Amino acid sequence: QVELAESGGGLVQPGGSLRLSCAALGNNFSTYVMRWYRQAPGKERELVASITPGSSTMYEDSVKGRCTISRDHLKSTAYLQMNSLKPEDTAVYYCNAQNIRTMAQYWGQGTQVTVSS
Repeated sequence: QVELAESGGGLVQPGGSLRLSCAALGNNFSTYVMRWYRQAPGKERELVASITPGSSTMYEDSVKGRCTISRDHLKSTAYLQMNSLKPEDTAVYYCNAQNIRTMAQYWGQGTQVTVSS
C-alpha cells in the first residue's frame, strides 16, 4: 500500500510554470506506474501524463511539449513540470499510483492549479 501527497499547486499567470510533486509514502516505489490526472469544474477527470518504473512516459495531446513527467526513486517522488500554462489547464491535479504486480491503484488528495491573469 502507498499513500500519496501532492504539493506545488497554486495560482499562476498564463505562460507561467509550476512543478507539482507527488511524494509516495510506503514501500517499493519502483513497482508503481505513476500518473497525473486533472479534473476541471464540470468535466470528467482526464489523464495528463504517466511514467512507468523504467521511466517510459506518455502525455495527453493538449500538454505535449509543455509538460514533463519524471520520477526520483531515491526520494519516492513523482513530478509534473508544467510550462507555458494556459487558462484551460486550470483544474485539480491528482496523483495516481498503480502497482504493476497487483494492479491496485491509489490516489492523492489533489492540488489546485489555477491559471489566470
